[in-house]
Amino acid sequence: MNTCSFDGLTGRVVTPDDPFYYEARQVYNRAVNRFPLAIVYCRNSSDVSNAVLWARKRGICLRIRSGGHNYEGFSTGNDVLDIDLSEMNQLSINEESRSFTVEGGANNKQIYEFLSARGYPFPGGTCPSVGVSGYVMGGGWGLSCRYLGLGCDSLLRFLMVNSEGSLITASPEENSDLFWACRGGGGGNFGIIVSMTFSLPRKIDKITLVEIMYPSADQEKQAYFLLSWQDWLEHADPRITLVARIYNSQEDGRSILSRGFFYGPPEAALGSIAPLLELGGVKYRLKYVTFLEAVTIIGSFYPPYEAFLSASGFVSRELSECECFKLAELISNRPAGSIYTGLSLYALGGRVSEVPVDSTAFYYRDARYIVWLNTIFQNSKGENALWLAERFSYLSSVTTGSYVNFPYEGFPCYLEEYYGRHVCRLKKIKKEYDPCGVFTYPQAIGGSCFCSNL
Repeated sequence: MNTCSFDGLTGRVVTPDDPFYYEARQVYNRAVNRFPLAIVYCRNSSDVSNAVLWARKRGICLRIRSGGHNYEGFSTGNDVLDIDLSEMNQLSINEESRSFTVEGGANNKQIYEFLSARGYPFPGGTCPSVGVSGYVMGGGWGLSCRYLGLGCDSLLRFLMVNSEGSLITASPEENSDLFWACRGGGGGNFGIIVSMTFSLPRKIDKITLVEIMYPSADQEKQAYFLLSWQDWLEHADPRITLVARIYNSQEDGRSILSRGFFYGPPEAALGSIAPLLELGGVKYRLKYVTFLEAVTIIGSFYPPYEAFLSASGFVSRELSECECFKLAELISNRPAGSIYTGLSLYALGGRVSEVPVDSTAFYYRDARYIVWLNTIFQNSKGENALWLAERFSYLSSVTTGSYVNFPYEGFPCYLEEYYGRHVCRLKKIKKEYDPCGVFTYPQAIGGSCFCSNL
């Protein structure tokens, strides 16, 4: 590990000599095991600027971390400077202009609690500790997206520390190309967002929390659920967004589970989900609760951390019965050390598809849903990686591209997978705002790490 002086860094600096270092270096996915040179917990934009300039002056690569939820651990690395924004989490609201502002380190839970106390929902993510800046920069799928749009669709403007350590504003009127790129172009590519302003949605009283379960579901039933899912989604009420999982766990065996939000009363929700309740052995619950209660219940199912490997793709066409059976077969045999294998379906459509494809960097507006294949394990990472690679070859044959917020390190040509035909424009914007490649990571726009001294 490199050794150097940390003079010039402001904020709270954690080095390998600090007893807190081992805990601080950990990210959500415990399959990631990296050792940064130091972690600087920034408290304001000046701390962020100082960190960028400190790293550039010494030719040290940096990483940007908010919630630490990048699935491949791209928000940290070995012998890099981790710039952690989690202590920058202040929020404010302007109901007159129907907007609210959050600092760059705020997470889903903090935003939900802040807005819900005032009667507002927010199209954020499902896991409470996910950093909203990274979530939004990747587009932002959540359980409100079919009704309220992706997370990035509510963004009005942001403040960013650029590669020169300067604070710049991006909006539809100012640095509009950068504003376009940071709505779907992936976190960590263009600079460090220190503040975001969003539009406020309409106030709501309650929503219906939907839960559908098939506790015992063999491979055939799981395949038929996949067929039912795609037929249902084609005509689904735009007020509902669901995530569904067919899985094979050590605890439950083969099962099916779907959860989500319906922006309306339970009676209407029941009519909406009726096609998903037609297989034998179904159980379901509809709870009419406040938005905060709904996101809190969903968030409670997430552990504080886990070790997993995963890959994703977008489904843009109707899958055949044979293809659905093959997808269900992917999770049949768990690899050594695995306690769970699953295939998750994240509903798109509704407001997501109403936004023109080229209006933001998020390219897959017209996809029907996202498919996510994963394995959770306690050991044997190598065997789980092999299991995923073998099955992803089939998954990729029936899907298009991949969701940048669900990255997969196995892609040989990752830019095209994440950004489709938006790649060329994103490369131009990257070159304009970060010509020296200061902001980089293994799958960054612009390639591998290259840090230029000032």
